[in-house]
Amino acid sequence: MSRGDAPISPEGSGAGKVGFFPETKVIPDWKEQEWDPEKPNAYAGIFHFHFWRFGEWVDVVIDDRLPTVNNQLIYCHSSSRNEFWCALVEKAYAKLAGCYQALDGGNTADALVDFTGGVSEPIDLTEGDFANDEAKRNQLFERVLKVHSRGGLISASIKAVTAADMEARLACGLVKGHAYAITDVRKVRLGHGLLAFFKSEKLDMIRLRNPWGEREWNGPWSDTSEEWQKVSKSEREKMGVTVQDDGEFWMTFEDMCRYFTDIIKCRLINTSYLSIHKTWEEARLRGTWTQHEDPLQNRSGGCINHKDTFFQNPQYIFDVKKPEDEVLICIQQRPKQSTRRDGKGENLAIGFDIYKVEENRQYRMHSLQHRAASSIYINSRSVFLRTEQPEGRYVIIPTTFEPGHTGEFLLRVFTDVPSNCRELCLDEPPRSCWSSLCGYPQQVTQVHVLGAAGLKDSATGANSYVIIKCEGNKVRSAVQKGTSTPEYDVKGVFYRKKPSQPVVVQIWNHRVLKDEFLGQVHLKADPDDLQALHTLHLRDRSSQQPSDLPGTVAVRILSSASLTAV
Repeated sequence: MSRGDAPISPEGSGAGKVGFFPETKVIPDWKEQEWDPEKPNAYAGIFHFHFWRFGEWVDVVIDDRLPTVNNQLIYCHSSSRNEFWCALVEKAYAKLAGCYQALDGGNTADALVDFTGGVSEPIDLTEGDFANDEAKRNQLFERVLKVHSRGGLISASIKAVTAADMEARLACGLVKGHAYAITDVRKVRLGHGLLAFFKSEKLDMIRLRNPWGEREWNGPWSDTSEEWQKVSKSEREKMGVTVQDDGEFWMTFEDMCRYFTDIIKCRLINTSYLSIHKTWEEARLRGTWTQHEDPLQNRSGGCINHKDTFFQNPQYIFDVKKPEDEVLICIQQRPKQSTRRDGKGENLAIGFDIYKVEENRQYRMHSLQHRAASSIYINSRSVFLRTEQPEGRYVIIPTTFEPGHTGEFLLRVFTDVPSNCRELCLDEPPRSCWSSLCGYPQQVTQVHVLGAAGLKDSATGANSYVIIKCEGNKVRSAVQKGTSTPEYDVKGVFYRKKPSQPVVVQIWNHRVLKDEFLGQVHLKADPDDLQALHTLHLRDRSSQQPSDLPGTVAVRILSSASLTAV
């Protein structure tokens, strides 16, 4: 068996149409596994493959019997007659999926996840208008460059709308329905000589490979294009430019965004602490969508379109602990193809919403709050979202599109620092044997401090923060620096055993030696108070006749005798 890079021919059905084979490589110890005619007894005809499925690496064992007709491999095979690795990979993957037929028309993003354990991010180039929006295109190129430089896998394709479009060749040489592997991403220096080294223009370019090994791009920067005269010989050698019809070619990133319709980035998430590259903290949780007659126990409420049942879905809470952090979230449903004889299985349409909630929330949500981000809903095995969020606490609600659908899912959350991600299981504080002695909450109150105005400040403004106090519990906001009109946007939720005691909102000025008290307000938080927004003057801490202090604070209050109202 050869390790060569001969083109692959995905004949008939099977995994070739998925287009993941250009992304695969033989494992590092391939020489030890090669057929050695001098040691025939060392070969047993057994092959082990590891695929990442639903949060764990699955060992798939196959023999070396490959399906043939007239002594020819009928599915994926190499143009080299003694190269069989792609056919063996396909057989193992077909066994995992249930049969060869299950691979026909498969999903490239899912295949990349199965092969790497990473997370795939599909991007619609047409919908994003990356060909015409230079700023968005430059931003995307930097992300693609980063994924490639850190060992990620990237695929590009041109959508085939109809069966007749499949494998249709465009005038530019590209083929619809083929998954092209992006094998290199770089900024290419134009010009010659020493002056060009310091002052040359750089062009965003990518190298792609057609897994079929032929039918290359024939536009600008193709193998025989005159544009290559703008690049020095040393730069061309560094890029490995060749003039042969081997299925590999260069093109500008702008042209790629113009001619291709979709790109898939598969990130290999680095969770190692011993790394020079950015590392991520991963939280991995398994969950299920289940049906139950009791609304408080039902966990299959459907998407936000079904407002009456939406909050009956599973809920997961996590914290963003930096002033702003990039968060990667992926939800994957358990594959169903392998559970059926014909290898076919209907994926559920799945997605998720993310809500910014109170800083001290410990129980499930029951009412809408600010939606910080949301994914698409699609009947794909996995759904991915990359989002940047400010410091605070968030709730993820993974759902099926329609209520009443059941299934298992895996939730993966990646943040820069540990997020303490966990499932919210309880709807309200639990009762215990001590509840009759110590009391049980009679009322729930949500306090949302929006901001303040007219605060006492210095020449550079106040560095203020808010503390919300209620029955010994408190929530504190981040410091808002250098302003007398801060926007805190901080919320707290309190389960109150003594509703007659007021909620206290205090504003402090952060100083080096000792923080300065700027004022406070008392809130009765009566459920009968229907005024949503209160703008109140700050007062001092005198218990007799408090005096007004400079500034006002804007507060929203919601109270209810039903502990599942918020």
